[in-house]
Amino acid sequence: MAGGRAVIWAAAIAPLAGFLAWLAGAVLSAGAMLWLWRHGERARPDRPGLMLASGASAVWCSLAAGLGPDHGATIIAALVRNLALIATIFSLFAADGRSASLKPVRPVIIALVMVQLLQPVVLLVGSRIAGDVHGLRAVFEARVLIDMLVSIGALMLLHNLYAGAASALRPVLRWTGIGLAGIFAYDLNLATIAYLGGAAPLGLTDLRGVFAGTMAVLFALGMNAAGPRVQFSPSRTVTFRTLSLLLIGGYLAAMVLVTKSLALLGGDMARTSQVMFLVVAVLAAAIALPSPRLRGWMRVTATKHLFQHRYDYRQEWLRFTRTIGHGGTGSASLEERAVKALADITESPAGLLLMPNEEARLELTARWNWPTIAVPALASDYALAGMLEQHNLVLALDEARRGVDHHGEGAHVPEWLIEAEDAWALVPLIHFDRLVGAIVLARPRNPRQLDWEDFDLLRTAGQQLASYLAEQAGQQALMDASRFDEFNRRMAFVMHDIKNLVSQLTLLAANAEKHADNPAFRADMLVTLRNSADKLSALLARLGRYGSGQVNATGPIELVALARGIAARFKGVHPVALTREVPVEVVGNREALEQALIHLVQNAIDATEGDLPVFLDVSAEGLHGAIDVVDSGQGMTPEFIRSGLFKPFVSSKSGGFGIGAFEARELIKAMGGRIAVESRKGLGTRFSVVLPRADAVRLAGAEAGIAPDIQEVA
Repeated sequence: MAGGRAVIWAAAIAPLAGFLAWLAGAVLSAGAMLWLWRHGERARPDRPGLMLASGASAVWCSLAAGLGPDHGATIIAALVRNLALIATIFSLFAADGRSASLKPVRPVIIALVMVQLLQPVVLLVGSRIAGDVHGLRAVFEARVLIDMLVSIGALMLLHNLYAGAASALRPVLRWTGIGLAGIFAYDLNLATIAYLGGAAPLGLTDLRGVFAGTMAVLFALGMNAAGPRVQFSPSRTVTFRTLSLLLIGGYLAAMVLVTKSLALLGGDMARTSQVMFLVVAVLAAAIALPSPRLRGWMRVTATKHLFQHRYDYRQEWLRFTRTIGHGGTGSASLEERAVKALADITESPAGLLLMPNEEARLELTARWNWPTIAVPALASDYALAGMLEQHNLVLALDEARRGVDHHGEGAHVPEWLIEAEDAWALVPLIHFDRLVGAIVLARPRNPRQLDWEDFDLLRTAGQQLASYLAEQAGQQALMDASRFDEFNRRMAFVMHDIKNLVSQLTLLAANAEKHADNPAFRADMLVTLRNSADKLSALLARLGRYGSGQVNATGPIELVALARGIAARFKGVHPVALTREVPVEVVGNREALEQALIHLVQNAIDATEGDLPVFLDVSAEGLHGAIDVVDSGQGMTPEFIRSGLFKPFVSSKSGGFGIGAFEARELIKAMGGRIAVESRKGLGTRFSVVLPRADAVRLAGAEAGIAPDIQEVA
């Protein structure tokens, strides 16, 4: 009984609901037509067609509400609406200026119009065979097929229109295209269901008018002088999450479909197959969904197909500034943050910062998440640094491996970068046309080729990072100058006091010679006073030239003898062993060189745990001789070597003044040599003191016709 009442109620309500739906479609279509007439941009090519289509749609919906959707007048009104929509599509093709596209489009438009005009012919035939059931069935199928063909043809035209549209026409097509595609897609699905089911579905047929009116409202929203004001622009985060939800939903739907299909097997085999499939599917999801590679693939796919640009520049800039500005105690250094900020842009998992030394050769300064790559002490020569500085060139290392050469950089890319398959890009950091450094980026987890957008963004971000690093270097130079000024002021007072003391002691010695009565006492006093005066005078002389980086007399120095003397000096303190003793003479000041080596050996001893020996290695190579100081201590970071080791007033030892390494380097430089450092954390450090060989200096002087300025030094 209750079921019968429900059927009666549904039969009474359905016509009313259908009438209201068609009436709503008529109101919406009429309102859209009035809006297009009053407020639509008159220069828009689609305005006349959309006004006609909206008016025809209002008439069609009104006739369907009063006479029914299958009445002949209603069908003719729908035909007029479709013809107006097809004319709108043709006007958009013509407005794009693609004369080459209009030639193949015209036959398609004509064919659609001819197919659509078959509708009255079919209606006429149907009216003549009103009593023939089979004939009416054929007429219904013909009408539905006509609707399907028109909808398919219109959708194909819309796809070609938007795919090849000029950028200036895209704002016009955005809302008009959505409305047109929505109308024809709805008609296509409705006609397909009706053809397969043998009858038009009542509910979907009644909703057709409301949907057409809604699409007409979209036409009106997008029709104004400034273009569409209502735009749906989801953020990339929302897009990626939506894509994830769609994938998860598809995964669940596939699971349901497969399990239902397995149930058709019947019996225990079906249940066993279902259980096995569910276990395998759950394990596959647990492994795949948390995968960074899958997330990277989703991000790249969504970016490629859903967005005009690869990067969300607002989000990238905010993340970039957060990474650079996140300083403070215990945080990573600016150099490491610079590498991370650039790597985050391309989703690179690691990176290196190389910075030029005093000879314009790139050296490793900082690592970020890349402890395994082996970088030589001199990462590249000055030629690569000069080319990066001149062209501001972002190097795609995969192209360099294939031999692609843009500015002759292929010959200068170091071998270790070519051999490191994980190395992906080399980005220069340019500040006021000067190379501040270069960042090596590791290959992303989801590999891809660098394109123009990557190059532009990396080049711009590199310039910003270069300004930060240059500013830090300038601040450090100011701080060093300030500390040197304070140091010089203090040393001036110390030198003044010591000078007075030397004068007093000298005067005391002179008076003692005149007035002392006891010869023995006088002799002892004189010896003591003279020794004190000599020591203070020597100290005064050393303090007077401290930090000047100058040496007085230079001459040949036998490095093996010097190394043996230094080893003997530390014999009672710590074991110092010679690993190689190649006889070689260099030019320099023996006292200054010995002072520098003693400092380096003492540092090596301080860094070495227990009684492990410190090694001295004397070698000769080409025009230079070298003595290496090698320890097996904890090593130093590239950052400390770059920014702390040779900086005055920076010391890693508690209570250290931080000027010894600086003085040692300045003394060696004053003798025409250099100090090179190689260090690895946990392995140890090698200091190489390199000086010109005496034979080479004499030969150079003889060829120039100038007597070499070499003095014999004891």
